[in-house]
Amino acid sequence: MADPTTPITTATTPTPTATNPLTAAGAATNTIPNITSQESTVSNYAAPYVSDMLAKGQALASTPYQAYTGQLVAGPSDLQNKAFSGIGSLTMPSGFGTAQTGMQNIANNTFGTQQAQQYMNPYLQMSLNPQLEEARRQSQITQIQKSYKLAGAGAYGGGRQAIMDAETQRNLGTNLASITGQGYNTAYNNAQQQYNAEQNRALQAQQGIGSLANTQNQANLANLGAQSTAGAAQRDMQQQADNAARQQFEEERAYPQNQLKFQQSLLQGLPITTQNYYTAPQTLFNSAVTGGGNTIDLLKGMFPDWFKNATASTTTPAKP
Repeated sequence: MADPTTPITTATTPTPTATNPLTAAGAATNTIPNITSQESTVSNYAAPYVSDMLAKGQALASTPYQAYTGQLVAGPSDLQNKAFSGIGSLTMPSGFGTAQTGMQNIANNTFGTQQAQQYMNPYLQMSLNPQLEEARRQSQITQIQKSYKLAGAGAYGGGRQAIMDAETQRNLGTNLASITGQGYNTAYNNAQQQYNAEQNRALQAQQGIGSLANTQNQANLANLGAQSTAGAAQRDMQQQADNAARQQFEEERAYPQNQLKFQQSLLQGLPITTQNYYTAPQTLFNSAVTGGGNTIDLLKGMFPDWFKNATASTTTPAKP
């Protein structure tokens, strides 16, 4: 057992003094591998050409829009205007109305007494008189012959003669009526046929008027159609001229841009750039500033011994 009066000796390990990283020698000289940068520039021989091309491009980009003020769409041609005017003024041909009225009147006509008197032979009675006279003469001859027979038989002037004379007169009247009736019937039929023939001729005339009006109308429409067709061709020619004028304007307006594109195409495949390489030492401090790591990691990398000594201080107790 140890003597309580004996003092206890405690061994203390001296704590290393840490070196101030800001005053440590060589702190700013710790480096990491160098970094090489690359820069491309236009070659000296091509620089004037490229500068001129860029200046032209900037001038073109600043140029205000130039609108085409010419005619874009060709309007109706003169012939088309005439055709439109003619079509607009078309009306029903007057011949149609005339023909329609005439045919309606013909349809309303009928053959009656007035028409029969108008178309019957005005010399009918004169043509019948010879027949009637001949019938009377023949009747008288027959009566005389019968009288001679009666006289030869001793019966002349008696009742038998009276009967025979009455029969002769009756036969004469019947014959005269037959001649007259047949004559008037023939005349009436002839008049009706003449009336119908005239009505047919009138109807054909009215149909001819209507046909002529239709032909005239078709001719007018054909003329207007020909005018319209020719006018369309005339308008197409004007439209082609307008299109050509606009195309010429657009080509002239695009000429500077096309020339600039041609200038640019001349540079294709040529070595017009020069590459310059720059190499500079890169310190850990510069690496941290440019985003290479956080501050603690940077200091540990720069001063590893200092961080190690600053955290290694401990106390060791004495043995009993």
